[in-house]
Amino acid sequence: MFAAISDAALIELLRSARTIAVVGASGNLARASYNVLGFLLQAGYDAIPVNPDPSLSAVHGVPVVDTLAQVDRAIDIVDVFRRRDSFLGVTEEAVSVGAKAVWGQLGVYDPKAAALAQQAGLTVVMDRCIKTELIRLGLA
Repeated sequence: MFAAISDAALIELLRSARTIAVVGASGNLARASYNVLGFLLQAGYDAIPVNPDPSLSAVHGVPVVDTLAQVDRAIDIVDVFRRRDSFLGVTEEAVSVGAKAVWGQLGVYDPKAAALAQQAGLTVVMDRCIKTELIRLGLA
């Protein structure tokens, strides 16, 4: 059974994280993923846009990679801006690359994905906005 993460655990996760892969990053200024990626960069995180769209080469000046496997450094948090039915697949990929945490943005949750991530030792956050949590917790 998935247990919601405490504020203390969220603070520890967000303070210790350096690299955040943003799956579903967009170059569309009206998209939440565009704005959150920019916020993460301004907050000092190494935020990496992940999107297989061949027409998208960079977001906020940061080169886009197609998959988590193409990220050339350790990933602390995989922040997921995809439909809920994609969360399990992204979580499987996060586990395979050794990410430390998987974060489902608002509306992104899946008990199977949470169970898989927890069994693999990943921290799980679902149905929360990382930007909102950073602000709420006074971390940005």
